[in-house]
Amino acid sequence: MSDTPSEAEQREGPEDAVPAARTGDASLKDDSAPGDSTRGDSGGKRGSDAHDVDEGEGRGGPLVESWFDGVQAAPPAPVRTATLWSALATGVVSMLLLGDGLALNLLLVAIPVALCAYFAAQAAGRRPNRWTLVWGIGGLALLTVPALRDADWPSFLAVVAAVAVGSLALHGGRTWTGVLFGPIGLYTSLVTGPLWGWQGLRKRTGGARGNLGPVLRALAVAAVLVVVFGTLFAGADAAFADLLGGLVPDASVSGGPWHAVLFVIGLVGALVAAHTAAAPVQWDLVEVPEGRARGRVEWALPLIVLALLFAAFNSVQLAVLFGGYDAVLEKTGQTYAEYARQGFWQLLLVTLLTLLVIVFALRWAPRDDARDRTLVRAVLGTLCALALVVVAAAVRRMDMYVEAYGLTRLRISVVTVELWLGLVLVLIMAAGVWGARWLPRAVLAAAAAGVLAFGLVSPDGLIAERNVQRYEEKGTFDLDYARGLSADAVPALDALKEPLRSCALRSIARDLEGEGEPWYATSLGEARARDILDGRPLSPDADWSVCSRLGTELAYR
Repeated sequence: MSDTPSEAEQREGPEDAVPAARTGDASLKDDSAPGDSTRGDSGGKRGSDAHDVDEGEGRGGPLVESWFDGVQAAPPAPVRTATLWSALATGVVSMLLLGDGLALNLLLVAIPVALCAYFAAQAAGRRPNRWTLVWGIGGLALLTVPALRDADWPSFLAVVAAVAVGSLALHGGRTWTGVLFGPIGLYTSLVTGPLWGWQGLRKRTGGARGNLGPVLRALAVAAVLVVVFGTLFAGADAAFADLLGGLVPDASVSGGPWHAVLFVIGLVGALVAAHTAAAPVQWDLVEVPEGRARGRVEWALPLIVLALLFAAFNSVQLAVLFGGYDAVLEKTGQTYAEYARQGFWQLLLVTLLTLLVIVFALRWAPRDDARDRTLVRAVLGTLCALALVVVAAAVRRMDMYVEAYGLTRLRISVVTVELWLGLVLVLIMAAGVWGARWLPRAVLAAAAAGVLAFGLVSPDGLIAERNVQRYEEKGTFDLDYARGLSADAVPALDALKEPLRSCALRSIARDLEGEGEPWYATSLGEARARDILDGRPLSPDADWSVCSRLGTELAYR
């Protein structure tokens, strides 16, 4: 039983409202390599099977299948020698560079990992497309954040985001299921990746063909010679020893177990990435059943009522904006800060719930003809536009609160999240006009770009700069909070007058005492802070009693 084209179009629904059904190899065409015949064949077979299931259901014989049927990865191509060398290089670089902290060394470790994945994908017939390059370059850009910033929290977010977009670069993915499952897809190769690499190594060292035995023995002899003669040269000349100590990472015997662990982590991580690139799980083939389409009245009436409620709230916000806050505060009995703080969290929750409402609304949207598509665009577009006004009101509330109490890590973080949610609303509105095929990847790309921008602007430095400015204007300063900032805040805190400057910088200076980390484990923020503190030492008059008194006076002034 076959469908006419018009019936098929009606069943799939509008592209910008509900994603079209994925059949055949078209579901992977955008992210598969042109020469990846294995993936194309398997995709076509799975698509045919899915079509047969639909026909079976139409004949009254429902077949129950898992959403994840048919997404298993095809067997990977045999591992290449270049892949094994890249994995070995990753293990060595990890062993030598990652033991002293995280900074530029993360980016240096990522380079052989990327080469390892590239060689494996090339052997499997996969070639990078434009989105592979976007995710790959984005992941490497995110790894620059630990090299630039001393603060741990934006660096942690950047590393997590880098792993997510890097995994998506290996898997591909253009649908919501591909974008959502792709970032965690590396974990499917945690066991199979190292086994695949071990099998390839045994094949190359077990016979005459492609024998790596002589090469490995030559490398071992070369390493022994370099260590022996390098040690002798270092003992013979102090200048050479100093040069060698600055360029060569510490690989002493005392740290042997930890170096071995880092070597294994780097080696396994590279093989996991390579195996994923050679045989990615096809998350795009996850079939999520469509929701049952509702009638126009049943679907639209609740959303129209919600839109009217949004419009009423926004009207009040505009009236307050032009009429001033004094009348509102006098009527409610709240302080300026209480009004701002209470409003922000509710409006943030409103934004989140609005996105959730839109998700369910699209799932149950009517999709019988063009009039239904017009109705969906009009209602959801209006709701998104009104929600953007709520986003603006929430950001304004937090700005009021910051004016009263200063900027903190929590406050700058939630404002960033609110702004990203507003961007997602804009992307949804654009998808209603130009189609939604690009929407999943655009949302994830916006999230990764937001994390990158968050790290590059130096949150701790921005917090210190804003609070110093507030101190100059109002004379209040949270000294205890400033002491807990990272070295990224030193340039801004250095502008304070003594003894407040020394009181604010003393804890940071204490953390920076000592010889410091090697160049590859030192962030730019830490290096700048050391230069500032070395050029202008702290005042000895700023003792505990002076700093305690200043902290109390400035907090309640």
